[in-house]
Amino acid sequence: MRIAVAGGRTQADFLIRSLLKKKHKVYVINEDRDHCEYLSSTHEIPVFFGDPSKFFVLRDAKIDNFDVLVALTHQDADNLAICQYAKNCFNVKKTICTVSNPNNAELFKELGVNTVISSTHKIAEYITQAASVENILQGISLDSDKVILTEIIIEENFDCINKTLIDITLPKNTIIGCIIRNSQDMIIPTGKTKILAGDKLLILSDPESAPKIESALS
Repeated sequence: MRIAVAGGRTQADFLIRSLLKKKHKVYVINEDRDHCEYLSSTHEIPVFFGDPSKFFVLRDAKIDNFDVLVALTHQDADNLAICQYAKNCFNVKKTICTVSNPNNAELFKELGVNTVISSTHKIAEYITQAASVENILQGISLDSDKVILTEIIIEENFDCINKTLIDITLPKNTIIGCIIRNSQDMIIPTGKTKILAGDKLLILSDPESAPKIESALS
C-alpha cells in the first residue's frame, strides 16, 4: 500500500520502520525540519518538509489516490483538517488519526475520518500510538470505522495458556496488540509469543468481534 504519515516524531518514526518492514511504500510529511533531516538520513523514503494541515503542502507532496493517510500531529484540529483534505481533495481511500481529547473521537468519525485513536485511552499507558496504528494497518480491515479496545487478564483455567498466538484462533478482525506480563513488562507479540497465566492482553477488534474474544481464549 501507499501510505502517507503526516506529523509526529517518535511515534511516526516507529510506524515508518514497521511499515517499511512490511514492504509498504511510505511517504512522510512533517513540519519539523530537523526531524525531516533525521528521517531522510535514516530511511530511503520521500520526506516532505511542511505543515501537513495546509492544503498546498499536501498538494505538493502528491498524495493523490493514496491507500492510507495517518495523521499524528499533536493538535486534534490539525489532524482533522489533514484527514478531510486527504479524503475530499486528494481521494485518499482511508484516513487514520490520533486525538488528544477523547471527546473528539466520535465527532471526527462523523466528519469522515475512518479510524480515530484516542491517545488518552488506556492503551496509551502500555503501548505507543504508533504501535496501535501499525497493528490496525496490519490486522484490522480498513473498511471498519471503529476500533474497540478490550483488556483481558488470563486466568489459570484458560485454554490458551502456554499456547503461541499462531495456535490460537481469534475472531475475525481481532489482534493482540500488547501483552503486559508481571504487571510491568510490555511485550509486542509475534506469532511465536506464548500466553502465560496472569498475562494482561490488550486486544484491538471491530465492534462485532469484541464480545467473542474472551470465549476464544478461555
